[in-house]
Order: sequence, then C-alpha cells, then structure tokens
Amino acid sequence: MSHVLTLNAGSSSLKFGLFTKDTAPKALATGLIGAIGGAATFQLEDAQGSVLTRGDMSPKDGTTHASSLSAALKELMARFPDADVRAVGHRVVHGGQHHAEPVILDNETVDGLAALTPFAPLHQPHNLAGIHAAQVAFPDAVQVACFDTAFHRNHPFVNDTFAIPRRFYDKGVRRYGFHGLSYDYISGEMERIAPHLLAGRVVVAHLGNGASMCGMLNGRSMASTMGFSALDGLPMGTRSGQLDPGVMLYLLDQEGLSTAEVSDLLYKQSGLLGLSELSNDMRALLASDDPKAREAVEYFVFRIRRELGGLAAALQGLDALVFTGGIGENAREIRARVCAGMAWLGIELDEARNMANETLISSDFSRTRVMVVPTNEELVIARAAVDLV
Repeated sequence: MSHVLTLNAGSSSLKFGLFTKDTAPKALATGLIGAIGGAATFQLEDAQGSVLTRGDMSPKDGTTHASSLSAALKELMARFPDADVRAVGHRVVHGGQHHAEPVILDNETVDGLAALTPFAPLHQPHNLAGIHAAQVAFPDAVQVACFDTAFHRNHPFVNDTFAIPRRFYDKGVRRYGFHGLSYDYISGEMERIAPHLLAGRVVVAHLGNGASMCGMLNGRSMASTMGFSALDGLPMGTRSGQLDPGVMLYLLDQEGLSTAEVSDLLYKQSGLLGLSELSNDMRALLASDDPKAREAVEYFVFRIRRELGGLAAALQGLDALVFTGGIGENAREIRARVCAGMAWLGIELDEARNMANETLISSDFSRTRVMVVPTNEELVIARAAVDLV
C-alpha cells in the first residue's frame, strides 16, 4: 500500500503523521518532537491515540530539525516496515502573494519560498529544513507544500493592506493572515456538522501557543487578527501580539536594541511568558496564585474579546463562534471568560456543556452558536498531498 507522510515543522517542534494514500486519507500514526535544540522529547501514537513510543531524545538526535526528523523516521519505519511513502506533505507558514493553493515542490519553488524568510523568520527556515530533510530521506517521493497564508488570500483590499505608501503593498507588505491550515480544516468540519452555520458569519478562535482569530463568510476568510507576520493580533505563548509601531521605534532608538534583539524580544520573550514572568503554558498560569499570572490571563482574554467584537463588525454580525487549538479545545475557563457578558453579540454559554467539553457549548436560547471543534492540520496536509499526487 502507498502512503503519505506529513511534516509540520515549528520553531522548536516537529509534528508528523503517516497516512494511507487514499481519496480519504486515514492516519496510521502521528508523532511529535518537542524542544528541538534543547532537551528534546519524542512521542509516537497509533491511530487510536495509544502511545507507541515516548521518551527523551539523545542530545545528538535532538540537536536540529534534520537530525530529529531522521531519528523519528527511523522509529516510524521500524514500526511500519511496509510503509511505501510516495508523497510528503509539508506545512509552510508563508506562501507570499501568489500561493493560494498547495503546490508540488521543485527547486525553483523552494528557492522562492526561501526568499520569503524575512516575512516569517521564526518559522520559514524550519519549514525549509523539513523539506530538505524529506528530500534526502525520500528522494523518489513527491514533495507538496501547503501554506498557512493560502486560506486568507481572498481578503477584501481593506482587510489586506496597511495605511503606508502603496508601493510597499505592491512589494508584498500586506496582511497575510496565518493558521490557514487549521481554519481550512474547521471550515470543512463545519460544512459537515453545521452547514447552515458555515453559510453565515463565523468567527474561529485558534487558541494555542500561537493564537489568532479568523472571520469567515460562507466558509471563506474575510479578516484575520494576524497580519504581515505571525506576531500580530492576539498575545501568544511567547509572542507579543498587537503592538504600537512606536514601541518598535523606541526599542531601537532609545533602548539601543538591535533588530535581532527586538526580534528575539517580540517572538520569544513576550506574550504570556513576558507578562507573567512565569510561563507560556496556559495550564500553569491558570493554576498559579501569582498576580502576574492572573494579569497575563486577563490580558489574553481581553484581547480575544476585543478582536471578537472587531471581527463581528467586519462580518456585519455573528452566527457562530468556534473554539479550536490547544487552549480553545481544552481550557474551559478561558472559553467561559471569553463568552461572559457577550449577550450583546447573542452569546449565552451553557455552563454544563462547556464543562463537559461538548461540541455545542452555547445554551438553547443563545442566538449565536458557540462550538468547540478540534483541529487537524496534518489531515489537511495529507488530503492536499493525495489530491496533487
């Protein structure tokens, strides 16, 4: 049987999956490598979620994305010796102006994606490292790129531009939006479980270590909280979210920080970690009695509520709010706090449904439906790879 491998390379992590190469791909195994470059960990699960392997990686194997991938593939192929990988699907964070659909990768396309690294300096190099490693490991397989920006490429001009001289827009300085693979999956799931809602005005809140929100009309992205980079919008685990451009000028001119230091500050030292001075993990913050942890959570919730109102205005109303991502799917308290006092948007939460983590968590009297829908970016990648191959 032929198979598809999916790779989702983050800044310090690597998710992967082995799928059947069918019209409707089915997962055989999924894995996660965390803390690459540090105390790297490895976990492999079967299709039912049972752990096949879990533990720490050796310092040698966990040093880089390439070495981590090599070690992971060795374990995966030992578990599935008959696997015949015909295609490898890659999550690529930035596709630029022109990639609105998945593409088969050739040398010219890979070079073009490398040129986009300044647009996504935290993610693009690792996505490219995954591509290069897969080309070495599977030289005869078709390599397919799926773009986080593609889902948002049909934004109206007013949701796609900044009020700076237009020549920069023509050079690609525009609002791209991210987490597109997750939003693509949620759109498909909504079409399956609630097509009447998808046909209307839906805001999806992808809340995790990276966090953003997307306003959809008839299943298509109309506006997103993320913009030119994956820094904009909501505060995240270690990323700042929305920031006055004047703060950037102050950091450069008055604090004397270099551009590299500013980048490190905004990408790796800010967000929940920077505000709490404790952790970027929402679970740790919710369990803490530290006032700074409480304030970090309050700011996170405040920004979600503020962006929800803005996206509802952009959509001229709201028919459904969907929570997804690690926090959105699991943090009941965050969902409750986001929805509290939102009756003016037609939102009324059912406390019991929310605590039970049901799919529909709004009350029967809520004009706006509130839902929890787990995302699956790897399945989106596998489907795209199968379609193109």
